Amino acid sequence: MEPADVTEGAGVGVRVRPLPPVWITAVALLAVAGNLRTAITSVPPLIDAISRDLGLSHAAAGALTTLPVLCMGVFAPIASAIAHRLGAVAAVLAAVACVVVGTGSRWFGDDVATLYLGTFVAGIGIAVAGSLLPRLVKAFFPPERVGLVTGLYMFAMMGGAALASAVSAPLADRLGSWQASLATWGLLALVGLVVWAPFTLRANPHHMQGEGGRGRLPWRHSTAWLVAGYLALQSWCFYSAVTWLPPTYVELGWDRSAAGYLGAVFSGAQVISGLLGPVLSDRATDLRRLLLVSAALGVLGCLAIFTAPEAAPWLWAVVLGLGQGAAFSLALVLLVRYALTPEASGRLTGMAFLFSYSVASVGPFAMGLVRDVTGGLSLVWIVLAAIGVVQGLVVVRMRPDLRRVT
Repeated sequence: MEPADVTEGAGVGVRVRPLPPVWITAVALLAVAGNLRTAITSVPPLIDAISRDLGLSHAAAGALTTLPVLCMGVFAPIASAIAHRLGAVAAVLAAVACVVVGTGSRWFGDDVATLYLGTFVAGIGIAVAGSLLPRLVKAFFPPERVGLVTGLYMFAMMGGAALASAVSAPLADRLGSWQASLATWGLLALVGLVVWAPFTLRANPHHMQGEGGRGRLPWRHSTAWLVAGYLALQSWCFYSAVTWLPPTYVELGWDRSAAGYLGAVFSGAQVISGLLGPVLSDRATDLRRLLLVSAALGVLGCLAIFTAPEAAPWLWAVVLGLGQGAAFSLALVLLVRYALTPEASGRLTGMAFLFSYSVASVGPFAMGLVRDVTGGLSLVWIVLAAIGVVQGLVVVRMRPDLRRVT
């Protein structure tokens, strides 16, 4: 990375220190990315204990994963405005601080209001950091390394998700409470904050206020709505599966630690397909084949859990994870392919995230309501399979020659 002496955003003639070496930038990025799903995936293995101790319905407990997803939708467009004022790097620092505070406050989770407020604050941090990190990847890394860094970014994010799912229940047993287990993930966020802070001092002047502009979201563009609809369906299935896969097996008699490990396998499979999907997309002019395969895997996994949950549960988790990981990573490719310029891609991303995550945030709550009404989780999986079929029908319309967002 070449040193830089001045930056337009910080003011004409203002001298700034050179950017940190690429490897330091990568380490800082991964330290933050590892915290973008832990506040969500640490909850499902403990959701039955939370419901029991606080007297919550399953729908209300599902809202603990609904809130961060809702924040990811509502605050994604706002992230650009925050970066416009503070600079993207400093905005990420503030976002990680929110994750630290929000996750750490779960130590006092025996108070329902504190538990939900902390989850909301953590969700804001996840939303802002998650929206801005891809922009910083493009800004701070040379083109020939963007693919590698993006893969590492996905690996850190999904790796953190898998770790939280696997360890939360054993941590609760060791520490004596689910509150302590959930709050422990604030320490991982604190590590991200400590690593990102010194990077901010050197890098933020290169991305000060005035950068990028805001622009209008493409609400009237048919292609944008098609992409947003696809992402909404995929995200509904993903976050519902994240929330209710471990409790499904607890309901079948598994102990919560084993169910958490199953959730970790689900997240781990996403790491593989999340890396492989974008690589294969570079060789495909028509992404529908890859998108249909990923949708089919998701539907197959849901149907398998519905019809024969204990026949091969680890295999079902892998199949479901492969489908969801590929579907999400390919959605990120769509956000680039269906835009004519980087600025248009940013506007498309803002609109797609706002719509899709707002819709998908209802998923865990709605599936919890299905459990409350039916008395079990079996029907949840046939509902998710049906949504996956609709996702496939949307994919059929995604021709390569669709009008691009400008």
